[in-house]
Amino acid sequence: QVQLVESGGGLVQPGGSLRLSCAASSSFFSLYYIRWYRQAPGKERELVATITSGGSTNYAESVKGRFTISRDNAKNTVDLQMNNLKPEDTAVYYCKAGLRDNVYWGQGTQVTVSS
Repeated sequence: QVQLVESGGGLVQPGGSLRLSCAASSSFFSLYYIRWYRQAPGKERELVATITSGGSTNYAESVKGRFTISRDNAKNTVDLQMNNLKPEDTAVYYCKAGLRDNVYWGQGTQVTVSS
């Protein structure tokens, strides 16, 4: 069982930055791929960014060049640096850890981009 806890959400003005963090409880954290998803009100959950166990990354087109995903296996954390935030980035952000058939979700953190 892996417990994931997201943090770092909040209210930010358009053009601003936030750094989300996903902390995991597993000793085998380095083996997991980690994904950040987001879900805006009335919309389906969408994949934002992925980082594999080997450190390869992938991003949704809507966030490329603005968001950066990174991991620190020594600290069991994965961060999502979000720059140049737009109102359409407003959502609850979730992290997910996966390894083979095992998938775990965090509880989510709210990001609101508004002036």
